[in-house]
Amino acid sequence: MINRRSILTLSTALVLGGTLITGSAFGKAEEKTMNDSWITAKTKIALFADSRVKGSDISVATTNGAVIIRGKVDTDAAKQAAEGIAKDVDGAKTVKNELQVVAPSKREAVDDKDESITARVNEQMAKDTQLKTAGIKAQTNAGVVSLSGEVADLPTSAQASWSAWQVPGVKAVKNDLTVKEKA
Repeated sequence: MINRRSILTLSTALVLGGTLITGSAFGKAEEKTMNDSWITAKTKIALFADSRVKGSDISVATTNGAVIIRGKVDTDAAKQAAEGIAKDVDGAKTVKNELQVVAPSKREAVDDKDESITARVNEQMAKDTQLKTAGIKAQTNAGVVSLSGEVADLPTSAQASWSAWQVPGVKAVKNDLTVKEKA
């Protein structure tokens, strides 16, 4: 019978093996992305393995060693535990905890609303000629829209924030977009 520990062990082996195999084939920029991917994978595995948090309800993103955890947890204790777990991951330089504490009894209503807000934000951006091909990812947690991805310039980043703010139901916008470096 396959249990959670077996799945985590297999996942770790696959991630480690893939990193070792591909690590020597990439340059510095790709290596940085691989390191971030590795940190993200280790963080997700650590969250799944800890019984204090529901790892499946937490998303993880890493950029240059800075880890961002997002999602919904049942209690403040779970929120703090998740942050501690992420901080203990080797390679994580900083941890930004954007977890929302939402009681299980209210979770379904909040999740439905968040999915609707995300859909409306994506529709709003698809209408904008500058934003529809920018590759911006929107995610909503308890009415707070987080924007991620890489955009061509600062005005595009500002336009994305403004566009998201125009959507009904949005309580706040967190702009985590990065601007492409000019060569």
